[in-house]
Amino acid sequence: MATQQQYSGVNKINSETGLFECNEEFKSKEKLETIVYQDPEQVNIFIASEIVKAIEVSNSNGKPFVLGLSCGSTPSGVYDQLVKLYKENKVSFKNVITFNVDEYYPIERTRIQSFYRYMQENLFELIDIKKENINFLNGEIQETEIDKHLKEYEEKIEQVGGIDLMLIPIGKRIGFNEAGSLANTKTRLVDLEQNTRIDAASDFFGTEHVPHHALTMGLSTMFNSKRIILMAFSEGKASIVQKTTEGEVTPLIPSSIFQCHQKCQLIIDEAAAVEITRCKQPWVIHSTGTTLTIKWSPLLARKAVIWLSLKLGKPILKLEEEEYHDHNLSSLLKVFGPCHNLNLKVFRYLQSTINGWPGGRPNQHQSPTSPKINSDQQQQQQQQQQQQQHHHHHHNHQDSSFDQINIINEMWDYDGNIKPISKRVIVFSPHPDDDVISMGGTFIRLCDQGHQVHVAYQTSGNIAVWDDDAVRFANFASEFSKLFSLGTESIEKSTTIEKDVNQFIKTKKPGQPDSKEIQLIKGLIRKTEARAGARYAGVAPDRIHFLDLPFYETGAVKKKPLGEEDIEIMVQFLESIKPEIIFAAGDLSDPHGTHRVCLKAILSAIDRLKTKDWMKECQVWLYRGAWQEWEPERIEMAVPMSPFELMRKRMSIFKHQSQKDVPAFPGTDKREFWVRAECRNRETAKIYDNLGLTEFEAMEAFVSYKIPQ
Repeated sequence: MATQQQYSGVNKINSETGLFECNEEFKSKEKLETIVYQDPEQVNIFIASEIVKAIEVSNSNGKPFVLGLSCGSTPSGVYDQLVKLYKENKVSFKNVITFNVDEYYPIERTRIQSFYRYMQENLFELIDIKKENINFLNGEIQETEIDKHLKEYEEKIEQVGGIDLMLIPIGKRIGFNEAGSLANTKTRLVDLEQNTRIDAASDFFGTEHVPHHALTMGLSTMFNSKRIILMAFSEGKASIVQKTTEGEVTPLIPSSIFQCHQKCQLIIDEAAAVEITRCKQPWVIHSTGTTLTIKWSPLLARKAVIWLSLKLGKPILKLEEEEYHDHNLSSLLKVFGPCHNLNLKVFRYLQSTINGWPGGRPNQHQSPTSPKINSDQQQQQQQQQQQQQHHHHHHNHQDSSFDQINIINEMWDYDGNIKPISKRVIVFSPHPDDDVISMGGTFIRLCDQGHQVHVAYQTSGNIAVWDDDAVRFANFASEFSKLFSLGTESIEKSTTIEKDVNQFIKTKKPGQPDSKEIQLIKGLIRKTEARAGARYAGVAPDRIHFLDLPFYETGAVKKKPLGEEDIEIMVQFLESIKPEIIFAAGDLSDPHGTHRVCLKAILSAIDRLKTKDWMKECQVWLYRGAWQEWEPERIEMAVPMSPFELMRKRMSIFKHQSQKDVPAFPGTDKREFWVRAECRNRETAKIYDNLGLTEFEAMEAFVSYKIPQ
């Protein structure tokens, strides 16, 4: 999904390709050729076309083309493009030899987690490559044969003349070369670090099932390729991208070694580029020749002012002109200055984002004292505008302070029970607990303020439940049937299911997908927890919806791509509610990609319905929080929480008992989800406090999505 606001101020987006183009001097800190596209699909198209061109050149020279490949979610889009181009007769792979970078050890090739099987299903079985040209590290080889196998793999690469093009997704590791791997390493057997095993836990249905070893090409083997393409997507990779292209060459960042390669490109999407200097803070780049012009947008101006305020540890309204000049921000003052005006603009913007009425403020005409409050407020606003225009004459407006005091005194009599106009609201939750983790405070507040809140759980989340929970609930169902004498048939059926569940789990192989019965039980556990959380928040039972989008229901971590069926379910659901406000997860760093697909489903459905009158009036808000938070300059609504409200949010998260204490797939952040959420919410409030705004206990942040007309 392409973001809607141009972030950098130095990049011009090519409308045809999505490529970010800019003055070369803005790239001066990048030691690798770094190419940024607006979204992942454009990256995939570019890389696939580069591979096809290289194959054609090799064919015309009468030589086989040697391609180095990797597994994982990042390159899968490139493989989809290559398959598409093959089906369109734009490329043949008959003359292509491949070498894959890595494989778990030990692992059977038929296992769904094996990289061998991944490559067969995602590429090799779908194109015309000769079987004898596919080279793979063998996860089934006997331990005594490993050294010989690895030596032969290296020799085979040399025999075919080396790798012509190597495709590598980057992260904390390259292949299975962990941080600390040396530049001279060859293909070898490695021990997997615990964090690597935790990252792979969801693929294997638990960390304990992840192999402790892997076979991997070494950094030296990869580096000897004639051309290398590195790729990365999403905000989750932004930090490693910045260190790879702008940092020092260090074994701690294995991908940084490629700065020394003659022909290496780093190709990323906009989300993965947010930490590189030209996107994050282009004003710190000093020109060595031509004048560098930053196109200052209000968004970029806010980013710079917030950066300066936090860097100096000073509230926004105390920033001085000299401090802007000292930090290379003179051009910002020329566009949005003078200094005190700019400070005030950014402060007022941030102030306007703080909103305790996420569904709209109450109509104050209902209050018995409201006519007076209303006219006084208008008068107050007029006086404030005059003060802005004549701030240096503020001593002439002493009367306004008395008016303000009168207003504040009358506000004591204001009826706190008055509710805003009730609106139809949909909160979309990709997994069954994202609603309360990421926006629980706002969710509760919307219900408290009398809105017609619907919550729609897009997927079942059934793979993230421990086997032991499935056994416990199967036992509960069977005991429940007996306890309430539900009839012989029910008792027999529930007892049989319990036995089947126990038997399957006893004989279950590591990483084996669950039986259909267990999938249904685990899905039911998540459903009942989601109902409990939504009920606690105040949602009426008939407004809790489970969409069970088909793309997710594979029983495995690898999902189907988003299909017409998924989008149609979303369209029909939106049509049935006709919401006035939609909340959706914009948290695209979810390592398993479900959030990304769920958002795409919502936006595709919105696009189909955009001509409807009700959709034209609909507001769409994107929340984050499970994996990271919105940057302060992008926040358009910040909903504050008191300590009591934060505790209510925590209690709603606690309803998801299967995810508490130790969630099945926590990622490398070992904290529980409720702890992560509270830390992020408190951090957002702390940033507002440090910038000189009101200090709250915690805040949930939202960014609006503008529906394309």
